[in-house]
Amino acid sequence: MRLSLVTVTLFLVTQAFSQNSSTNFQNLKTMKLNAGIITEKLNETKEFYTNVLDFTVVFENEFYLLMQTPNQQAQISFLLPNHPTQKPIFQKPFSNQGVYLTIEVENVDTIYTKLKNKKVPIEIDIQNEAWGDRHFAIVDPNGIGIDIVTYTKPEND
Repeated sequence: MRLSLVTVTLFLVTQAFSQNSSTNFQNLKTMKLNAGIITEKLNETKEFYTNVLDFTVVFENEFYLLMQTPNQQAQISFLLPNHPTQKPIFQKPFSNQGVYLTIEVENVDTIYTKLKNKKVPIEIDIQNEAWGDRHFAIVDPNGIGIDIVTYTKPEND
């Protein structure tokens, strides 16, 4: 089973807190992860995620956009940089590198065909990987690579 960067990061953060605190995160009933990207491109981002990936808007105002996947299982947020309501750690804009998203779907071929029909540029054409992915990739307006994948059995199993 492939672990995503977010999964590994969340695991490491959970381990660090459980070792340094009396709080045991494994006993929490709810822990959700919402990745946030600081960007000037709120309108373009909203259009891309709603029109290309069928996300819905959960909340928005003039400086913040919260969106969720069609099945409501995950969310992602976008924030304008240098907004006066935000603390300094939430001021600097994303520098268009070093971040990717993985979207796991039941049938990657169906999504691939749908996006090709919509004329969405495909960055990495659909392919099978030896480690058990069938996937392709697109890029959002912020330069974030989006790997759309159906996990399959690795070739060596």
